[in-house]
Amino acid sequence: VQLQASGGGLVQPGGSLRLPCEASGRTISNYGLAWFRQAPGKEREFVVASRPYLGSTYRTYYADSVKGRFTFSRDNAKNTVYLQMNSLKPEDTAVYYCAARSGSLIQSAIGDLVQYDSWGQGTLVTVSS
Repeated sequence: VQLQASGGGLVQPGGSLRLPCEASGRTISNYGLAWFRQAPGKEREFVVASRPYLGSTYRTYYADSVKGRFTFSRDNAKNTVYLQMNSLKPEDTAVYYCAARSGSLIQSAIGDLVQYDSWGQGTLVTVSS
């Protein structure tokens, strides 16, 4: 599957952005999907992941640093996932990447980069006044 992230930009502290990640080539309804981010000079870190659960639902897991501010969603009809980011802080500044895993994704591995076999190109989010 190919992933295309977009929606990044400059936003003031306290503001909001929504990042879409459009998938092509395969239907992502059965994929594990995630967002990671990489700040300048730092390693790529886990933000949120969603995995199919019991066949018809999904479970979503957030990093503590974004819990209550960021929301992951899927639109399987559009083959697109979204990251809604509210109450943004300067420390949220980073390049944001969407990622997908075609096989099963277990909870203990959701933050492990090597679990994901497809990555988008990244979109830069800058939070600054």
